[in-house]
Amino acid sequence: MAAAYLTEDHEIFRKSLRKFLEKEAYPYYEQWEKDRIIPREFWKKMGEQGYLCPDIEEQYGGSDVDWGFSVVINEEIEKVGSGTVGIGLHNDIVVPYITAYGTDEQKKRWLPKCTTGEIITAIAMTEPGAGSDLASISTIAKLEGDTYIVNGAKTFITNGIHSDLVIVACKTDPNAQPKHKGISLIAIERDTPGFSRGRKLEKVGLHCQDTAELIFEDCLVPKENLIGEEGMGFKYLMQKLQQERLVVAIAAQVAAEEMLRLTIDYVKERQAFGKSISRFQNTQFKMAEMATEVEMGRAFLNQLICDHMKQKDVVTQVSMAKWKLTENARRIATDCMQLHGGYGYMEEYEIARRYRDIPVASIYAGTNEIMKTIIAKKLGL
Repeated sequence: MAAAYLTEDHEIFRKSLRKFLEKEAYPYYEQWEKDRIIPREFWKKMGEQGYLCPDIEEQYGGSDVDWGFSVVINEEIEKVGSGTVGIGLHNDIVVPYITAYGTDEQKKRWLPKCTTGEIITAIAMTEPGAGSDLASISTIAKLEGDTYIVNGAKTFITNGIHSDLVIVACKTDPNAQPKHKGISLIAIERDTPGFSRGRKLEKVGLHCQDTAELIFEDCLVPKENLIGEEGMGFKYLMQKLQQERLVVAIAAQVAAEEMLRLTIDYVKERQAFGKSISRFQNTQFKMAEMATEVEMGRAFLNQLICDHMKQKDVVTQVSMAKWKLTENARRIATDCMQLHGGYGYMEEYEIARRYRDIPVASIYAGTNEIMKTIIAKKLGL
């Protein structure tokens, strides 16, 4: 389905990116999965070709193009594998906090290197004791003179190992009421005294995506690393979650499309009882159901992308898409594996990787239960 937001320039860009990925990503992805990390060299190559943060202004090293180019990047890297999720997080989730709320000095200092891959970013919200309830974070940043002293721990941090710049949600006013008014965002650089990495976490899926614990022990951060204003962190996070959840919805939709494509090819080739299993009514009904869900999901998603690019408030609809499209993808993964039979459980078949990679999409960027809470609230319930 042709998307209204796509122009000829977007499609030329897609062809160029796909050619790049066919050379630099697809042949190595299986090894990245075994290594449990995507090499920094790949990030550098992405940067050299203009595939990192393309919407940043030219004065900071970007191409100053519309967000449709970022959509194309997210779609094409998801086709390679869901473990590439850290690239979309860098481009479309973390860096926008700097472009939207950063000072000119911060932008000059960090953005050019974000576009080249010299700086890889992360955002640290989740803690061992605080996930969906962000207002209950316990990481403290106390200002003494011109320095914040940060103490606390974060977990499940995407790009946690590679990250050179982490935007950390901290309590700068632990006594604020309501609690969320005490939250601020502070950018902490790789070699900051008191900042260390914990374990690289072993996950069920997304094996090549580096996910880690981050530890702050009397971490000394210059005051000028505050992003925006003190006490505004929660508001900033809420303002940017629409795009973050839309990125997750895009990845889930593409994963579903890829699993459907793989399975159509497989059921046509696989023989049972003297004929292709695509000739069995159960197979045909299952494929028809999945194809319909995928088609309807794509139509809804394309409209949301158009509305988001027009800067419309579509928080309710994005919450719906994040919930529904990740659930669709999870169900499609199960049905597609079943149609692959025993081969679907073998690592040599891509459906096995897709099956273990997709469930977490219903958890991160706000659980699907939180999405339903947002939708209900917007309905006035």
